Amino acid sequence: MSIDPGTQARGDDDRAVDLSEDFVVLPEQTSDDTDRGWGELSGRNDDWLLAERPPHWD
Repeated sequence: MSIDPGTQARGDDDRAVDLSEDFVVLPEQTSDDTDRGWGELSGRNDDWLLAERPPHWD
């Protein structure tokens, strides 16, 4: 029994894949990777942290 190559199903190697810039596989940041996701307040305290550096960090 032979199969006509014109009637065979196309394999994954023959499938067209959209690789344009607007194609997103995964988001840049998930919702659990945010301050809110960790249960923290959204306010920043970077200035306070920089002011409270130990003396040996200067």
